[in-house]
Amino acid sequence: MPGPSNVPDRRGSRPSRRSISLAAPAAAGIAAAVASILATSLDVWDLPTEAKVGVTVLAALLVGLLTWATAGTRAEKPAAGDGPSWRPPDQWPPVSAHFTGRTESLAELRRVFAGHQRSRGRDGDNSPLVVSVYGRGGVGKSMLIARFGHEVADRFPDGRLYADLRGAVEAPIQAEEVLIGFLRALGVRLTTDPGGPAELRKLWLTWTKGKRILIGLDNAQDGDQVKDLIPAEPGCAVMITSRQPLFLLNTYDKQLSVFSEAQGVELLARLAGDDRVAADLESAQEIVRMCDHLPLAISICGGRLATRENWTLRELADRLRDERRRLDHLELARRLDKSVRASLQLSYDDCTGLQRRLLRLLSLLTAPDMPGWVAGELLATSELDGADQLEALIDTQLAECSGIDFSGVMRYRLHDLVRIFARELAVSDEDDGHRRAAIERVLSGYRRRAETAAMARWPQDWGRSGRNADPATTTVAQASAADWLNAERRTLVAMIHQARALEMWDLAWGLGRAFCSLCHSLRAYWSDWRAVAEIVCEAAAHMDDRRALGIALLDRAAVSGGQGSHQVARADAERALEIFTDLGESWWSARAMRAVGMALFSDGNLDPGQGYLIEAITAFKGEGDRWWSARTQRNLAELRLAQRRPEQARKLLEDALEVFKYDRNRYSEAQTLRAYGEVLGATARTLHAQGETRAAAEDFTRAGFSLDRAAETFRLRGELWEEARCLRAAGEVGNPADGLRELAYVRRATEMLAALGDSWGVARSELSAGRAHSRLGRTREARESLERAVHAFEELGDRWWMARSLRYLGEAHLEAGDQEAALPPLRQAQDIYRSLGNQAGMGRTLELLRRAGE
Repeated sequence: MPGPSNVPDRRGSRPSRRSISLAAPAAAGIAAAVASILATSLDVWDLPTEAKVGVTVLAALLVGLLTWATAGTRAEKPAAGDGPSWRPPDQWPPVSAHFTGRTESLAELRRVFAGHQRSRGRDGDNSPLVVSVYGRGGVGKSMLIARFGHEVADRFPDGRLYADLRGAVEAPIQAEEVLIGFLRALGVRLTTDPGGPAELRKLWLTWTKGKRILIGLDNAQDGDQVKDLIPAEPGCAVMITSRQPLFLLNTYDKQLSVFSEAQGVELLARLAGDDRVAADLESAQEIVRMCDHLPLAISICGGRLATRENWTLRELADRLRDERRRLDHLELARRLDKSVRASLQLSYDDCTGLQRRLLRLLSLLTAPDMPGWVAGELLATSELDGADQLEALIDTQLAECSGIDFSGVMRYRLHDLVRIFARELAVSDEDDGHRRAAIERVLSGYRRRAETAAMARWPQDWGRSGRNADPATTTVAQASAADWLNAERRTLVAMIHQARALEMWDLAWGLGRAFCSLCHSLRAYWSDWRAVAEIVCEAAAHMDDRRALGIALLDRAAVSGGQGSHQVARADAERALEIFTDLGESWWSARAMRAVGMALFSDGNLDPGQGYLIEAITAFKGEGDRWWSARTQRNLAELRLAQRRPEQARKLLEDALEVFKYDRNRYSEAQTLRAYGEVLGATARTLHAQGETRAAAEDFTRAGFSLDRAAETFRLRGELWEEARCLRAAGEVGNPADGLRELAYVRRATEMLAALGDSWGVARSELSAGRAHSRLGRTREARESLERAVHAFEELGDRWWMARSLRYLGEAHLEAGDQEAALPPLRQAQDIYRSLGNQAGMGRTLELLRRAGE
C-alpha cells in the first residue's frame, strides 16, 4: 500500500467543508480504547456468541467513523487556508525609519508592476513577474525592495514570503531549505521526508498555483540559487537582490546606483539632524562625496553624528579626508550593515585569486579612470585576458564602466571606497618590487601610446620633416591623436605626476614630453600643459641629460609664451639655444633660435626678434627642413605686418604657401592663409584710408575669402583653436560694409577660446571686439571691451599687448571726440613702449597724442 502523502487529498481545486466537533479526535481515541477492551474481555463475559460479535462490530464502526472525521479535518486545514487558525504568511521585513531618496526607482518599479498586471493573460503571457535589483554592497537594494513590498502588499492576498539567501557569505542557503520554509509558511504539512530538490520544486509549483504571492529573495549569490524558487503562477511576483547581474530569463533587471549628492545630504540630515546639516551644508556635501555617495557609508556617518552631539560636520569631514583611516570611520561594528570594510570584504572574497590581484594593483594607480589595456599591463598578461578579468570585477560591483571616451574606447574606474580598501590590501599583500614593476609597465604603455599620438599629430616636432603622406590619411591620424588626448588627458596628467612621485624620471620625461607636444599642437589644456612642462624640466635635470633638458626648456617656453609670459619664454629659449649649440645639435639650435625670436616679437621687440627669425630660417634651410623654414617665414611675415611692411609680409607668405601646397600639408596651408588674410585686410584698410575705395574693396573681398577658406579647413578638421583664430582675424578685417558680421565673428571666437581655456586668446579677442565696436561707432561698448583687454593683459604680464590695448582705447576716445579721456591711456601706452624699446609702437602712439592736443 502507498505510504501517507505529504499533500492531503484536495478533491479538486478546493475540498468541501465539513462541520466536525473539536472533540472528534479525543472521541476516536476513547472509542479505540473501548474497542480494545471489549475485544480482550468478551471471553471473560458470559454472553452468547451472537452478542459478542455484535458488540465488536459496533465498536469497530465507531472507531472508523471518528477516524475518518479527524482525518478529513487534517486534510482540510492547510488546503483551505480559510480556517480560523490559518493566516496568509507575511514575512516581509520592516521599512527603515530613515528610508529616503529612491523616488525614481520606486516610480520605475510601479510602472513595471502595473505593466505586468495589464499584460497578464495577453499574448500568451502567463509568466510571473521577476524583478532583479543588483548593485554594490551597501547601496540600499534590500531597503528598496522592503519599501516597495509594503507599498504593493494589498495586491498579494495569499501572502508575502521572504528569505535572506546569504549569497554574499561563504555558506549561502540552499534552494531546498528555502522551499521547505516557504511551503511550511503556506500551511503545507511535510509529515515525511519531502524528497530531493525536484520533488520540492513540484510541490512548490502545486501550492503556488492559483495564488497571488509576493516573494522576496535577498542577497542572492547567482541565478542558479534562485531559479527553482520562482513559481510558474502569473499572479505571483518575485523580487531579488544581488551584488551582480543574475542573467535570469523573463526578468526585469535594474542596477541600483549610489545616491545623488542631494539624496545623500537628505539621508545625513535625517540621521544627524536637519539643523546641524543646514548649518554646515558644505561639510555635509563633502562627507557625502567622501562616502562615495554610498547609502551605507552615509548612514554610518549619520549614526556617528547622532551619537556624538559635540562633533561638528567639519570635524567628521576632516577625519574622513585621511584615506588611511577613512574605512575605520565608516565602521560601527563588524557586521555587513554596520561596516563598509566588511561589506567590501565579502565582495572581495567572492573573486578569484587573479581578480583579487588585479583589484589590488588597480588601486595603486592614481588615475581617475583607465582603458581596458591597463589591466593586461598590471597582470603582465595579454590585453584581452586583462580586460576579461576587469569585466569580472565589474560583475562583482567592485569596478564600474565610466563610459565611452572621445576615441570610442570603454573606460573603467574603481569606486573610491573600493580603491581605499584595495590599497590597504595591496600594501599588505604585494611586495614593493611587484607594486613598482606593475606601475612601471602601465607608465611604459602610456608613454608608447602618447608618443605615437604626438608623432601622428605633429611629426615636425619630433624630427626633420619631409613631404607629407596622403593628406586624407594624415588628417585622420591627426584627428585620432586629438581624440586620444581629449580622452586620456586627465589620466595622462595623473600618470605623469605618479611617475614623478615615484622618481621614475625617464618615464616622467618621455610621457610628459609627448603630452606637451600634443597640447602645443592643439593649443589646449593650458594649465595642465604648464604643470607638465615644469615636471619635464625637473625630470631632465634629475636624468642629467642636457639634450633632454634643452627640449624640455623649449616646451616650457612654448606654454609660457602662449600665456603671455614672453620674458620667461625668452629666458628658457635662450638657455635651450646655449645647450644645443654646445652639443652641436644644429636642428634643435634652429628651433631654439625661432623660439627666442618669437618671444622677442611677442614682447614688442620687433627688430631684435626679426634677426633671430631670419637666422632660424637660414639654419632650417641648411638642415633641409622645408616645413620649419616655411613656418618661420610665416612668423617673420607676421612680424613684418606689425612693422607696417605688408608687401614684404605678403611675399614671405606666398613663398610659404607654395611649400605647404607642394608638400600637401593642408593644416599649415590653412594657417598661412589665415595670416595672408590678415595682411590683405591691413592693405585694404590703408587703401580705404587713402580714399582708394575700389582697390580697398577688392582687397577686403580677397581677405574675407582667404580667411573663410582657412576657417572652413579648420572647421572640417575639428581644429577649434585655429578656427577661432580665423574668426577673430575675420572680425579685424575692418570692412566698413561688413561691421556687424565682423563683430559676430569676434564674439564667436571669444566663446570658443573661453571654452578652450585660452585666457590670452580671450584677452586678444576682447581687443578685437573693442575695435569692431569702435568702427560701428559704439563708443561705450568699445571702451568696455578695450578696458577688459587692458586688465586681462596686465594680469597675464603681457606688457606689449597691454600697450596696444591702451593705444586702441585712446584712439576710440579720440574718434568719439573725447580728447581729454584719450590722454591717460595713450600716455600709459607710450611709457610701456618706451620701456620695451618698441619704436613702431612709440611712433603710432605719438601720432595719437598729437591728435589729442599734446
